[in-house]
Amino acid sequence: MATPPRRPTVRGTVRGMGARANPAFAVAVVVVPLALLAYVLTTGSVRAHTYVHVMAGVLWTGIDLFMALVLGPVLGGLAVEERASVFERFTPKMAFLMPTLAAVTIVGGITLALRLGYFPNADPWLALFTALSLLPALALIGWQFDAFGDRRWRVVAALAAVGSGAYLAVALPEFAMTTPAVAVSLAIVAVLTVIGFGVLLPGEVRLYLEMNSADPDAEAISAIGMRNAKLSGVQGAFQLAIVAVMVVLRWGGA
Repeated sequence: MATPPRRPTVRGTVRGMGARANPAFAVAVVVVPLALLAYVLTTGSVRAHTYVHVMAGVLWTGIDLFMALVLGPVLGGLAVEERASVFERFTPKMAFLMPTLAAVTIVGGITLALRLGYFPNADPWLALFTALSLLPALALIGWQFDAFGDRRWRVVAALAAVGSGAYLAVALPEFAMTTPAVAVSLAIVAVLTVIGFGVLLPGEVRLYLEMNSADPDAEAISAIGMRNAKLSGVQGAFQLAIVAVMVVLRWGGA
């Protein structure tokens, strides 16, 4: 009797993607930005904090726009098999690089706004931001992997719902308006978080799993890769919008 295939584990998937991406690259693009973020959040100056936030944001936005405006159209002109071959080499690297840049940009930006005094009445807004970004992202992950019946997904989703609900219950009674620029920024960042962690990153994992299946489907690999390239353009547009809002926040009264 044939042994059924083992379900891929998170650890095995991360290790496998790291091997395909080049282990040194995968470690460097995760450890270096996170170490810099930890430094500016603990002992770094405001200037260093600003530099880390801005540089992570520039790289995140620039790569998204490059994918949508340059790489996407080039790949769109290739045959399905050629397109799939490119995504097989490209996606594992992006799976480590882009979520790290996104996390450093978002956390660095919120903490910098708090540090500079641009974010009054922060707790209720952060509670709303957490719920409106975390819960939809988890729902999209469950949908993409058809995991609503999976006990592991249910446990994670339940913990996220309870944690978000508790944070809202504690923070919302103190709700008061923050600066309009910060409110708009949080709304945009919530959208970016949902797209990035709820659609793009799971898509990259699905692409990797398809690559490593017994009979890889080039059509599926190509379709997921092209969808991610198009969504990168959507992210790039939102990122340019948040840059405009940050200019207003910093120099609007000049």
